[in-house]
Amino acid sequence: MKKKIRDKFLKLREKKYFELNQKNQIFFSKQITKICKEHKINKIGFYYPINYEVNIVSIASKIKIKNLKSYLPVVEKNNKMSFREWKLLEPFYVNRFGILEPNKKNKKTKPQLILTPLVAYDQDKNRLGYGRGFYDRFLNQLSKQKNIISVGIAFSFQKAKKIPSEKHDKKLDYILTEKELIN
Repeated sequence: MKKKIRDKFLKLREKKYFELNQKNQIFFSKQITKICKEHKINKIGFYYPINYEVNIVSIASKIKIKNLKSYLPVVEKNNKMSFREWKLLEPFYVNRFGILEPNKKNKKTKPQLILTPLVAYDQDKNRLGYGRGFYDRFLNQLSKQKNIISVGIAFSFQKAKKIPSEKHDKKLDYILTEKELIN
């Protein structure tokens, strides 16, 4: 069932993808800023976009919060994910999946807020990813240790009626699209 939904929404995203205009970027950055201020966030984790995902890197530069540090995911040797500090204009490195990530020597941390990519979502804030479980494992592990806020980033057309949920799946705290913030 998940594979069928995943295939449908990956094709749809490729077909309907659009670059965010200035107005959309401002909407995303304002909503993220609002969440950061509300929860006193100073460490934010985001992702480098692949496969027609929302380009959150272009939005991250518009988030104006004093002393906010940015972190990007790094896939470790054991197929676990960690987040490493990244500064604007710092070079990226290509991992074994062909995804850009920061230098593995950069400072490692556990962000307080994680912006997660997704293939599809539903009104109940269930997230469907690529099926490898990196974000689910990371969020489940982290939620046992400390309170972390997760925000799924998507285009509004990625909304499904219902995403099947399994025991290991981690429900998100928010879903943010170019049109709305679901909380």
